[in-house]
Amino acid sequence: MSTVLSKEQIQHSIAARVAQEIQASSVVNLGIGIPTLVSQYALDPSISFHTENGLLGVTDVHEGYIDPNLVNAGKLPVGQGLGASFFDSAESFAMIRGSHIDIAILGALQVDETGIIANWSVPGKNIIGVGGAMDLLVGARKVIVTMSHTSKDGSSKLLKKCTYPITSTRQVDMIVTELAVFKVIDGRLNLIELMNGAALQEVERQTEADFIVQL
Repeated sequence: MSTVLSKEQIQHSIAARVAQEIQASSVVNLGIGIPTLVSQYALDPSISFHTENGLLGVTDVHEGYIDPNLVNAGKLPVGQGLGASFFDSAESFAMIRGSHIDIAILGALQVDETGIIANWSVPGKNIIGVGGAMDLLVGARKVIVTMSHTSKDGSSKLLKKCTYPITSTRQVDMIVTELAVFKVIDGRLNLIELMNGAALQEVERQTEADFIVQL
């Protein structure tokens, strides 16, 4: 990118772009990491944010009003909006598996050129489990992935084939990185937009996966 941005600025730019995809009255599950920032930019009061550990009506935390018992799936403090609902995990996953989540916004470690993602396990590292991502990929009506375009070593995270264990065989609908926005159409990545400051040549250079340019 022509302008050097901090990691925080990059994450917020991705979150702001994803927020544009959320329609009024949507029920939206926010995953861990960049997805938690999306609620700062999706400001329509009719949007309901969901966390799989049992809260519909998630809001951002206001300084001085932190309840240590009120957290999201990533154990980070959250707030509750007017009319928020609390329920147990069984009820929450029934919502997910019953296709009552309009949009799931997830982080990912890798995405392949057909839209399959890996986001729960790095070989050789201890893990707790797959969490709710597998269920969200199956049950959510639309899935948007947020992630950095490359790993810390500079290697592409958009691959021809995932090398980490995949999360589900369901293809995601959209991927947003600091460089580009892709839609998955008929099992292929389609580059539909360049993020601010990015150039097509840069995206081509840093993307291992094949993609169709639809700018």
